[in-house]
Amino acid sequence: MRSQEQLLDAASPPAARKRWYRGLGAQVVIAMALGVAVGFAFPGFAVNLKIIGDLFLALIKAGVAPLVFFTVVMGIASAGDLKKASRLGFLALIYFEVVSTVALLLGLVAANLFGVGKDAGSLTSGADAAQAPSAEQGEHGVIAFLKGIVPDNFVGAFSSGQLLQVVVVAVLFGIGLLALKPHLQDKINAGLEVVSEAFFAFVNVVMKLAPIGAFGAIAYSVGTSGSKMLLALTELVLQYWLVVAVFVFGVLGLVCLIAGFNIWRILRYVRVEMTLVLGTASSEAALPGLLKKLTRIGCSKQSVGLVIPTGYAFNLDGTSLYMSICTLFVANAYGIPMGIPEQLGLLLIMLLTSKGAATVSGGTFVVFASTVAATGNLPVEGTAVLFGVYRFMSMATAFCNTFGNVVATFVLAKWCKEMDVEKVQRALADPTAFLALTESEDLPRQPETDPAGHRPDGAALPEPARTSPSTAK
Repeated sequence: MRSQEQLLDAASPPAARKRWYRGLGAQVVIAMALGVAVGFAFPGFAVNLKIIGDLFLALIKAGVAPLVFFTVVMGIASAGDLKKASRLGFLALIYFEVVSTVALLLGLVAANLFGVGKDAGSLTSGADAAQAPSAEQGEHGVIAFLKGIVPDNFVGAFSSGQLLQVVVVAVLFGIGLLALKPHLQDKINAGLEVVSEAFFAFVNVVMKLAPIGAFGAIAYSVGTSGSKMLLALTELVLQYWLVVAVFVFGVLGLVCLIAGFNIWRILRYVRVEMTLVLGTASSEAALPGLLKKLTRIGCSKQSVGLVIPTGYAFNLDGTSLYMSICTLFVANAYGIPMGIPEQLGLLLIMLLTSKGAATVSGGTFVVFASTVAATGNLPVEGTAVLFGVYRFMSMATAFCNTFGNVVATFVLAKWCKEMDVEKVQRALADPTAFLALTESEDLPRQPETDPAGHRPDGAALPEPARTSPSTAK
């Protein structure tokens, strides 16, 4: 008789021969390439494809808020005591604030070095202003921020689509669970875990549509921007992508090195989710997959359940880079001087406005426009200059936001001893084999047979018990 490990090894070769184009990541890349081609060849038709990308993101949003709620609640409940959960949450907020501040400073330094917007005076026309989203969407400032993080009612936290409100409700709910008697906690946690798995199954079905959603989003982006706008702002887009790369592989790479991880191996492990983020320009598209993958690799449920959802509201490194670079672009394009004192004041404003930004595509631009309005001396209509190429910049923004939260989870889980370090290092050394092994373990085990009805070890399978109609129930 073969051992269980031998049977698993015997089943692994067919998985290794899986066609490359059947992988979700490859399908998304192919869809993106087709979207670019259709956008350039048939711009009029490509504009109508926006609905495809919008519908896909709407389906993702339908499952994200409940997933965040259940993940945060179970993360707090798994801690066993409030003190342990509070320590991890407090360290996470400190980490988020430090890294976000570094991102804002890097963006301001890069914008000054590149001189972004100084040659864009001819682009600042009032005709473009009607195309950009309005920044007049409510109050701005500390009071408005504090009012916005608390929902009017429990259900309102989910219906509003504000992840920060969902996180607040989930944290309070999780703290309440810790106050219950142990036998009640076990019953409620078991029920929450079942419902959470149901939502994961729902999102897995939706993810099958990811290539279609990416195709529609990219085709619309290229079709509406056109070659004229792309060429006019190519320099800014390339500079922004360069700054994002410096932050990801420089700043986050240094953080990983200090924590004892290889950033390239982490990126390889979550490459499918990161490819999906690039295709949809939405951080939410990768959230369900990351919640499962980071728990599977060896990070505790508590660390993943607290760090990832909270990071989606507070650790938006890509949003910070976008806001600092593009705000100076508007100032330079309109000839408004921004010295060191003005930029320091701008930094303080952005530290506040960048928190709780929407993680869906377009949310960062609205927050950016609100920041420009909050300065008091920059024209809001100047944001329209950047709206034409926002989609191309938002892909890098979403990538940086998402990967920044992945790195934060690894680092904080290790620092707080909420990680099986040996398991993580083994998995990162060969993520393909690790994922193939763990995915096969999730599937129901069925004995393999040949046409004669024998198992791989040569033994015949027992015949099923025969029942008569009178005895069958």
